[in-house]
Amino acid sequence: MQRNILFLFIFFSMFGYGQTIGDLFRSMPPGLLPGVSEDNKTMLLVDTGTTVVPYAMGEIQKIRQSKDFLKIRTSAVGTTQLKLLPVAQDSVIICLIRTVCGDICDSNISFYTTNWEKLEKKQFLPVVSAEYFFDSSQKEKENYKYAVSLPDIYPISAMFSDNNSDLTLRFNYRERLTDDQIAEIQPYLKSDSVILTWKNATFR
Repeated sequence: MQRNILFLFIFFSMFGYGQTIGDLFRSMPPGLLPGVSEDNKTMLLVDTGTTVVPYAMGEIQKIRQSKDFLKIRTSAVGTTQLKLLPVAQDSVIICLIRTVCGDICDSNISFYTTNWEKLEKKQFLPVVSAEYFFDSSQKEKENYKYAVSLPDIYPISAMFSDNNSDLTLRFNYRERLTDDQIAEIQPYLKSDSVILTWKNATFR
């Protein structure tokens, strides 16, 4: 019932007829992309190549654009991805991924209506933590809890696939752990990455 109410709210109040990724990028609130002006956004969108555009906080560069996806580099260590995801016929929401790659890459994932009103993440994405990448069938083993609780192994980066709405989550633990610590956790890992598919208005 809660999901049906949410969908009706999006469908009737935040209808996305004819809105392209460019339209939504232009209307993106300043707080989500600090320092980037309307002129900066226009220059990025009309550029068919990879021209670097100066802005108040440095330089931005368009990496990839399609009818429903935009990825830009916002700094030497930061990227922003916008993806339109269907929730009903002719109705979409926006998935926004902001990633910072310093010593290690870490992403923040959020969801918005086409009017840039924030939506609850749990409606569209399962809870993602370090344990998501571990084999829960082994959780009764003596060293499982130790492996999961090793310090500094939580950064997770997210990236959309080129040709669809699949979301790849990568568990970035190797950069922060010693070889001995890596050897401790590997027997309990399912994989360093997982692919989530957008189906029935949620990632699975």
